[in-house]
Amino acid sequence: MATLLVRKLDDNLVDRLKRRAASHGRSVEAEHRAILEEALEPRGMSGREFLEIMSRAPRVELELPEDEEIQPATFD
Repeated sequence: MATLLVRKLDDNLVDRLKRRAASHGRSVEAEHRAILEEALEPRGMSGREFLEIMSRAPRVELELPEDEEIQPATFD
């Protein structure tokens, strides 16, 4: 397992990390690991990424028949 050393952290940041670790009942080191794991965990697509993909999708026009009345779905 690797070791990560982070230098030159602001004292205020370290204090906040200590408080957060205490609130979660874990050591500062364990809290640091949890923050890194959460930040680097793969996530779903962001809204911006979705819009970017959709902007490149081909456009499709659908025609609905005018002579049919559309009934709402019922779940009896």
